[in-house]
Amino acid sequence: MNIENNQYRIEKDTLGEVKVPKKVYYGAQTVRALENFPISGTRPHPVFTKSMVYIKKAAAKVNNELGCLSNDKSEAIMNAANRIIKGEFQDQFVVDVYQAGAGTSFNMNVNEVIANIAIEGLGGEKGNYSITHPNDHVNYGQSTNDVFPTAMRIAALLLLKELFSVVDELVDLLNEKTDEFDKIIKSGRTHLQDAAPIRLGQEFSGYADAVSKSVERIEKASDTLKELGIGGTAVGTGLNTHPDYAKKVVKELQEITNLDVRRATNRFEAMQSNAPIAEVSSTLKVFAIELIRIANDLRLMSSGPKTGLAEINLPAVQPGSSIMPGKVNPVIAEMLNMVCFSIIGNDLTITMASQAGQLELNVMMPVMQYKLLDSISIMTNALKVFTTKCINGITANEDRCYQYAVNSMAIVTALNPYIGYSNAAEVAKESLLTGESIREIVLKRGLLSEEKLNEILSPESMTEPGEIQKEIIDDINTPE
Repeated sequence: MNIENNQYRIEKDTLGEVKVPKKVYYGAQTVRALENFPISGTRPHPVFTKSMVYIKKAAAKVNNELGCLSNDKSEAIMNAANRIIKGEFQDQFVVDVYQAGAGTSFNMNVNEVIANIAIEGLGGEKGNYSITHPNDHVNYGQSTNDVFPTAMRIAALLLLKELFSVVDELVDLLNEKTDEFDKIIKSGRTHLQDAAPIRLGQEFSGYADAVSKSVERIEKASDTLKELGIGGTAVGTGLNTHPDYAKKVVKELQEITNLDVRRATNRFEAMQSNAPIAEVSSTLKVFAIELIRIANDLRLMSSGPKTGLAEINLPAVQPGSSIMPGKVNPVIAEMLNMVCFSIIGNDLTITMASQAGQLELNVMMPVMQYKLLDSISIMTNALKVFTTKCINGITANEDRCYQYAVNSMAIVTALNPYIGYSNAAEVAKESLLTGESIREIVLKRGLLSEEKLNEILSPESMTEPGEIQKEIIDDINTPE
């Protein structure tokens, strides 16, 4: 290795010499990637970097056990990996997320950083790859083509564990609100028009179940991520690996990550197809759609406070206007919407990238991992905030809810079994034209007694199937 000056060292790759800053731990191929891909300035997710390093650590241990890597090199590589896993050297992973197809640049970034940490650990100077080589030692028995998709899956599984924990908290809180609001009667709305009464707690029970079912979909889809094609190397054949390598490295990854990963049933399929990535992304998109719907409901129900529905109050977390004093906006729900829009966009990118594979490899993996991990991360962070700063502090305006319920024309629906649909429609029309209440018109027309009408038009009785409905069925089934 020739030293050009105090700031740079000269390294060589298969294309020739490259100037590498002396202080950095990456090498020639990373420098080339920095020069070639100054695209977004965004670096891979730290969990993805850690997942790559887990694989390098597992491979070093297994290759040593199989007699393919010397004790000193294996130990130095594993020590270097451990330091990175603990949080050191994060500034050395510098390749843009938009990079060479398949992720070769990032794989080499990881290989070079580990190699140079290992070299220093063995008493050498960075760049002296005769001590520990990025390709020959750190990458032994591996190819970007099996390492990158394996790291994608591990990183997604690790991030999903945190998302599932956050969603569990949201479901618990929504269930608490279901109980808290169970006695609050309000007007239902369909087509954004008055509909039959409903309890506010019943609405929130629907939200809780929608969130719970969404996470069940994600959990089911994520099981496919546990199949790892590691050991397939370049095209799935396992070229340049020991026959026992794949089995042992998956077992080692189970230990390191505490994930119940398993060997792919078919390594060729695991390297050709990224259907598991697309499937998980799709379930995240469906969850995002549900969250948008729920957030918009909360915005509608809290609209006002004087000229909107104002059935509920969302916590005030910041002033809402730079010009209108006292204005407070539903900013947390708005934030959640924007996050969910981004997740839906990410899913479209993943869809296009997933179908873009050819033959033995899909080279669009870098953008897939970026978008999937971004979706999981921003959804996790958004739901933490949504749970603590929005759902947790929701209160109900009980009187307003009740007035909407009893003054809604839709309560006439409860009269259908007693006076018939046509009569009920006439009552509703007259109420709308004259402003008289449903109750007043029914009594004026002599359609029902006041006692029976009070029983039927009790809003509480209209929010559950119960005794009144049972009486109707009994009357229908009783012979004259």
